[in-house]
Amino acid sequence: MKEPILRFAPSPNGRLHLGHALSALVTWQAAEIFGGTTLLRIEDIDITRCKPEFTEAIFEDLNWLGLSWPEPVLIQSERFEIYAEAANRLRQRDLIYPCYCSRSDIASKAEDTDPDGAPIYPRTCKHLSNQERIERLERGDPVQFRLHTDRAVEEAGMLTFTVIGPTLSDRPQIRYARPQRWGDVVLQRKDIGTSYHLSVVVDDAAQNVTHITRGRDMEAATDIHVLLQMLLGFSTPIYHFHRLLLGDDGQKLAKSKNSKTLADLRSEGWTADDVRRAVGF
Repeated sequence: MKEPILRFAPSPNGRLHLGHALSALVTWQAAEIFGGTTLLRIEDIDITRCKPEFTEAIFEDLNWLGLSWPEPVLIQSERFEIYAEAANRLRQRDLIYPCYCSRSDIASKAEDTDPDGAPIYPRTCKHLSNQERIERLERGDPVQFRLHTDRAVEEAGMLTFTVIGPTLSDRPQIRYARPQRWGDVVLQRKDIGTSYHLSVVVDDAAQNVTHITRGRDMEAATDIHVLLQMLLGFSTPIYHFHRLLLGDDGQKLAKSKNSKTLADLRSEGWTADDVRRAVGF
């Protein structure tokens, strides 16, 4: 059997907060239970928001929590060519297509929403002729590339994945993936030429990740990842979806809501043990 490999993959677009501490501690705990290793990955494909100082802060905060990881750390912003190669493999099989629609275009025509509540793409550009696609590409119109989900599902067939939960000691269960409920998701963004869905699947395979722990808010997105794993010939890891920490407003902690950071708590006199107790460890 393969040695269990897990990963903790924060984005350096702000300082870590208690929600990140919970996710990290769950991941390292899972590695201990399964007799494996946790890798650290820096998911910084959003080059407009991610900053080197936040990457250094991630190292600082995790070290403060008493966590360690093997070197070298995988940095996603160094791997755009690799993500492009994966997208080209799908393009050669006619599984992705160019889209020129803006967010306002999509919002005005969408008839349904995805599991995250965002408008599902109405597939406007799927019906462009080859000539129109070539002309717009040659003209240099801003373009993103979307997954032809129906065609991809037809090629992949029935999709299942294994989940351990709700606790790490529970017996594994088989679930069915339902990627159609997401519509034709973006795999290559206009600004960076990749997406979270594509890069995370490629990197999990590159790092031989066997088990993935993630918050329950990411449970539905696993549908798309399982589909991409099948299309690209990758193994599907075992998943565990952990609880979320909620703020006073009943919503999950988030950088965008200026949730109090680990650095803030440290400056207030908190210890690493205080953080562990606060998140239930």
